[in-house]
Amino acid sequence: MEHFTIATVAEQNPDFRRVLWTGQHAQLVIMTIPPDGEIGEEVHPDTDQILTFVSGVGEAKVGGKTRKVAQGDLVAVPAGTKHNFVNTGPNPLVLYTVYGPPEHADGAVHKTKEEADKAEESGADEPPGK
Repeated sequence: MEHFTIATVAEQNPDFRRVLWTGQHAQLVIMTIPPDGEIGEEVHPDTDQILTFVSGVGEAKVGGKTRKVAQGDLVAVPAGTKHNFVNTGPNPLVLYTVYGPPEHADGAVHKTKEEADKAEESGADEPPGK
C-alpha cells in the first residue's frame, strides 16, 4: 500500500513534475507550475486525466473552453481532448493529477518544463508497457 498526505507532499515539491506512484491502470503525479508557466497544450489520445489544485491560481483550457482554477478545484480531461493549464498568479500553481492509464515513466522526476519536454521528445518518459 502507498499512502500520501497528498496536499502536503504536493506543496513541498520543488519540481515541475514528479511521478509518485504508477499502477497497471493509473498513475499519480504531482506538479508545480511556476508563475507565468504552463503545462503546455497537449492531447493524450488514450488517457483520461483528473487534476486537483492544491494552491495557486490559474486557467484551465480544456476542449476550447477556459475556466479559472484555484485551491480545491478539480478538472477532468477526457482522453483525446486538447488541454493546457496556465499559472496566472504570483505564486506556484501546485496540483496533483491522476492519469488512467499511466502517461509517464515510473518514478520520473523533471525539475523544469524544459527537462520534461526533452524527456518526452527523446522517448525517455514513456510509461511502462509502451
